[in-house]
Amino acid sequence: MRIRPVGAHALLLDCAEPEAHTAPAPDVAELVEAWRAELWRRRERGELDAAEIVPAATTVLLDGVPDPAATAARIAGWTPRPPATTAAAATVQIPVTYDGEDLPAVAGHWGVDVPTVVRRLRQTRFRVAFCGFAPGFAYLTGLPAGLAVPRLPSPRPRVPAGSVALAGPYAGIYPSASPGGWLLVGRTGTTLFDVHADPPARLTPGTEVRLVAA
Repeated sequence: MRIRPVGAHALLLDCAEPEAHTAPAPDVAELVEAWRAELWRRRERGELDAAEIVPAATTVLLDGVPDPAATAARIAGWTPRPPATTAAAATVQIPVTYDGEDLPAVAGHWGVDVPTVVRRLRQTRFRVAFCGFAPGFAYLTGLPAGLAVPRLPSPRPRVPAGSVALAGPYAGIYPSASPGGWLLVGRTGTTLFDVHADPPARLTPGTEVRLVAA
């Protein structure tokens, strides 16, 4: 893990080798989550002063750090705990109707039939690795690396809110209608982003997620 300064008051923890950024390996995702959880714990105990802790695919950004040099030196001496197991973490169950138009394409990529795709998705223990793309959009890890699927050659102009989809090694749920190139496998009526809620995003980094049958 490398620690780099970003501007005057931020640090970037880089958990991947330089050549690994295009396709983060599962162990990199686990390391990012371990550091994300460790930094949150340290901040809660008053051992870390940072306004924002933002995980991504291979990095964790600390923003609003009063003394980046001293903070980097402290972090270099820390060892993160392994990511929490499902039993130790809150699990959010999202009811999904598995009728997405790209289910046959996913089945073709996986070399199985559509019912097997649905069964695998229902049985997978997902975790929110990071959020991005749109408010409330969570990138869910948990599928084996061999089940990664490509995005569509051209994005759809509009993907309905609540659409459950796959792309690369991730699953995700569109919190609002938007363009998108992920493969659609289902839909949910669960509200994933509400500006009046606390927190606004239903799925936050570190949360365990199950995509159960509606």
